Amino acid sequence: MKRSEFIRNTLFTAGALTTGVGITNTFASEKEITFADKTFNLDYAPHQGMFENHAGKSFLDQIQFMYDKGFRSIEDNGFLNRSVEEQEKIGNLLSKLGMRMGVFVVDGGDNWKTSLTTGKKEFKDKFIETCKKSVEAAKRCNAKWLTVVPGFYERNLPYGNQFANVIDAMRAGAEIFEPHGLIMVLETLSDTPELFLQKTNETFAVCKAVQSPACKILFDIYHMQRTEGDLIKTMDRCWDEIAYIQIGDNPGRKEPTTGEINYRNIFKFLHKKGYKGVMGMEHGNSKGGKEGELAVIAAYRAEDNFLS
Repeated sequence: MKRSEFIRNTLFTAGALTTGVGITNTFASEKEITFADKTFNLDYAPHQGMFENHAGKSFLDQIQFMYDKGFRSIEDNGFLNRSVEEQEKIGNLLSKLGMRMGVFVVDGGDNWKTSLTTGKKEFKDKFIETCKKSVEAAKRCNAKWLTVVPGFYERNLPYGNQFANVIDAMRAGAEIFEPHGLIMVLETLSDTPELFLQKTNETFAVCKAVQSPACKILFDIYHMQRTEGDLIKTMDRCWDEIAYIQIGDNPGRKEPTTGEINYRNIFKFLHKKGYKGVMGMEHGNSKGGKEGELAVIAAYRAEDNFLS
């Protein structure tokens, strides 16, 4: 079947299952209808709001919808800032459904400014405090991975000094997370040239210097396509330090099939490498409403069909 036909048929099937349209009113095969709600070959993780037109505003209802559509993990970047009650409700539902929590962000307010690169005690102390708070939040949802962003360049310091300051801070974080089996994943970003970590090789070097199983790489495919490209070769080169993957097509940061990235080949590569971690769907929907939500599901069904 052609790729375009697969996406169209899968989209139609997903719509039929969601709206209750009978099988006799579709052109999809019985096999495709059965396939629509199966789990995926890789563990893709949607986030809050991605399916709210189908599931409603309640995040708990959205998680249930995600499960019903074959997803077995979620992401929740802002989980740390939720109330303890909310955290526990999310954690309890994930446990009930047998789903995993992907990353949430370790953010004490200093991620998007000049902070850890300076070596100043105030920033390191705040980071350590936030790491300790994150451990408690992780326990409530059985999380394993936590996103860390070391902030912006300190333009008044040589790069080597900044690099050493970041390593020092990451070692302090690793000392907190490692006893709990948690992994902070350093995210390399493309949002602004002021960010200290912008290339995978830089993050790889930090992780090698920290020398802890609690300090690894978050490889965001969208960001890395923008800053360096050569995605498969880069992942292969840095594989032993990559612990988490995020997804988004470029340009636009929407679902796979909407941009230039060949996600089917990337997913096939990750499957062959034996990747068992979460694949965070950190992107928007290319279309609005229920149609756009079904298009997201259809796109993942199509690109996840790499074994055929």
